[in-house]
Amino acid sequence: MRVPFPIAVVCWVDLLGYGSAMSAAAFNPLHPSAKAAINRLRRFHRIVSEHSARHFPTLVMNDGAAAYRDLSLRTNSVTHDFLSRAWALNSAIMTAENRTGDPGARMVVAAGFRMLGRRAGFDERGRQVRSIIERLEEGEISSGQAIAEGERLRTTFDVVPQLQANFAFTKAYLAEQSGTKGGLAGPHCFVDMAMFSGVVPFLTLGKIRAWKHPTLAISAQFAPITDLKDYRGAGPPPGIRSGLEVGIHLTDDPDLLASLCNATKS
Repeated sequence: MRVPFPIAVVCWVDLLGYGSAMSAAAFNPLHPSAKAAINRLRRFHRIVSEHSARHFPTLVMNDGAAAYRDLSLRTNSVTHDFLSRAWALNSAIMTAENRTGDPGARMVVAAGFRMLGRRAGFDERGRQVRSIIERLEEGEISSGQAIAEGERLRTTFDVVPQLQANFAFTKAYLAEQSGTKGGLAGPHCFVDMAMFSGVVPFLTLGKIRAWKHPTLAISAQFAPITDLKDYRGAGPPPGIRSGLEVGIHLTDDPDLLASLCNATKS
């Protein structure tokens, strides 16, 4: 079902101590002490790229990265799949960080509503491609010129619609940035407890922390993941909520599906 406000899940991960390392080099990439920080950043980008997939797309922003997906209103398998992928990414980053003695990374996985949007940058790219094809068909340019123009295509504006007005992203980012002050200290993978309806037998969590933004009306309960094993059961993974169940939990609206349907008609 297509609804105007999908229930989304986002993980935001940030390298700890990267800014301090670059500050020590006066943000000069030519400074001798900057080399290790730059190599660390490149390694981070490589690991995120290796874990990116159709159902786990990512957006990298310097020393941070977001992965995102809409949850299914019917099944909890999407919730479980995203959580497993996020944990695999976190584990790969932490393995590399531990190997080099770096501070590690903090990841926050959160759920929330988002608004539908347009990929304006892709729309611009589409117009550029259509222009090349039309001029090629009309004989205004040669095939070689068309290929050369295609290779040089650049957009002047781009946006990831899945992350715009995405309140799962808002929650994950703000919670991660709050760090120790917000009760989410250290290099851990913190998960939004709104994603769970009970005990998850193959998931081990640490102490639950109540988090609340100091000025915005946004709060959640997070717990650090200490282990997540593969689920090999025959049925749906127990204790994990579907997108609709997450939405009902977040809104306290037992008739959320009807509310979403009504919003679609209006």
